[in-house]
Amino acid sequence: MDPERRTRLNTIEESAGQSALFMLYLAAMLRLHFFGAAGTVTGSRYLVETDSAKVLVDCGLFQGWKGLRERNWKPFAVDPASLSCVILTHAHLDHSGYLPRLRRQGFRGRVFCTHGTRELLEILLPDSAHLQEEQARHANKRGYSKHRPAEPLYTLEEAEASLEQVESVDYYRTFAPAPGFEARYTRAGHILGSGSLELRVGDRSILFSGDLGRPSDPVMKPADPPPQADYIVMESTYGDRLHPREDVLEALEGLVRDVKERRGILMVPAFAVGRAQHLLHLLAQLRTARRIPQVPVYLNSPMGISATDAFLRHPEDHKLSAKECAAMAEGVNFVRTIEESKALDALDGPLIVIAGSGMATGGRILHHFARHLPDPEATVLFVGYQSPGTRGHAMLSGAGEVKLQGRYVPVRARVVQIGGLSAHADYRELLAWLEKGAAPRRVFVTHGEPAAADALRLRIHDKFGWDAVVPADGESFDLD
Repeated sequence: MDPERRTRLNTIEESAGQSALFMLYLAAMLRLHFFGAAGTVTGSRYLVETDSAKVLVDCGLFQGWKGLRERNWKPFAVDPASLSCVILTHAHLDHSGYLPRLRRQGFRGRVFCTHGTRELLEILLPDSAHLQEEQARHANKRGYSKHRPAEPLYTLEEAEASLEQVESVDYYRTFAPAPGFEARYTRAGHILGSGSLELRVGDRSILFSGDLGRPSDPVMKPADPPPQADYIVMESTYGDRLHPREDVLEALEGLVRDVKERRGILMVPAFAVGRAQHLLHLLAQLRTARRIPQVPVYLNSPMGISATDAFLRHPEDHKLSAKECAAMAEGVNFVRTIEESKALDALDGPLIVIAGSGMATGGRILHHFARHLPDPEATVLFVGYQSPGTRGHAMLSGAGEVKLQGRYVPVRARVVQIGGLSAHADYRELLAWLEKGAAPRRVFVTHGEPAAADALRLRIHDKFGWDAVVPADGESFDLD
């Protein structure tokens, strides 16, 4: 045992007695494993292991490139039955969507999260399962899958069973998820229920940033300053970029006016949780100020509708007043059924359709794409991060055609992005968040593409002089 830890051990022994010594004994070995979100921005899965417990922080799906998606089908890196528990930072599927698959492999422990996250999981996981079942049925019907038969990653029944394992806790309340562990959430400002997670094991602590929101977000409350920690696991989605200094309302106003003049359709692939509500709020502001003409708005996402209802039930998580919340829904057509969704494609413009998924990897936006992407009078607006390997990334990179349900569709519609609508902090905002806390012993930079993660690692070292590393996938570290 190194002298520094021996000194801390003696201090705790003197102040807290034998119980603290026993906790330290249980945690003699503390190891951190990176089984996801290393070398990529998806599939967040961090395993914290001691002699007495295994705690999985986040349980996300891999998205994007086919090689990444195929990892969802492989057995988990350790026996899921050996896991003591799972703790989620938030509900987005790249952090939570693997839960039903983990259960299928034998995990029966508890899943901890905030109250807002639990409510969103009850929407997202069944929807994810339903979408996968629908895609499998469609692939079998059209015969475009290489697998015979095509199967879903997990079923609706498995998703609902995994929800029975979920236990929600308050922000700022310390809880004991596993033997020798203490945990606490602070706000991360990313989406409803999102949190940074502080884990304490004896005299050592690890802070998982989770996905951090922007301090200037007009809807979400900003992230809390980071608690003091020995180690920080830091996201780096925008670790090599700054968000454009643009007037988001002005940019959106211009697009709506243009759609009105073209009498076309504005298609917005939007994450049902977070970005959909953000967009509805901005459109409400523009309508109230009479800055945009009357254009029909359709929220074509049952999940987005449910997430909006959840959003309104958790005013403690956001900045909006009751009046502003009510204005979000004024004049918006909520599309629930498949028949209503298909009927939208028969409507003449101008109109605005907000539909999932945010990276155009699935969901109702795809049949709107199939109908309108060949139309030069149509516009596609992306409002969030687009992972490499997704249709959204391909379209923003100038792809002349995209593959939709087994066939290629030409892209003649205008494709644009408003970067200021992102729910992720850029590198300047990430550094500002770190600066509010005390110096850790080491920062592990994850949840970013290789260039973004390494750029943030270098900036952390240059700005603070801290030890920062970018873990490789599957790499493990002993934390002294």
